Amino acid sequence: MFMLKENDLLKRTFNFGISYLKYLRKLEVNPENNLIGFQLGKSCTSIGANYEESQAASSKAHFINKVKIALREARESNYWLRIFKELNGKNDEIIDVLIKESQELKNILAAIIIKSNNN
Repeated sequence: MFMLKENDLLKRTFNFGISYLKYLRKLEVNPENNLIGFQLGKSCTSIGANYEESQAASSKAHFINKVKIALREARESNYWLRIFKELNGKNDEIIDVLIKESQELKNILAAIIIKSNNN
């Protein structure tokens, strides 16, 4: 499956949150962008926060639970990013990169959960 070092995923989830927040600064201010931007700010940064917390889990169950939360946040982020893309109706390379990264994070986190449940 995915052969990432833990630190690689920690960096990747951190960078994803930062990349989104920097993108948010460039968005037009309007009610839709404000609403979705706020939701995305929470979900995009929550992926890394929950994965970071999983690294100090007190048990296997606690680890899996935190990774599951990170996965749910990655799924939510992917959803809101796709809405952003549709609403803004333009070719936006940054949003495309963020959507792709959210999809990859979903896949990696799901693989971690599957592997952890099989051990």
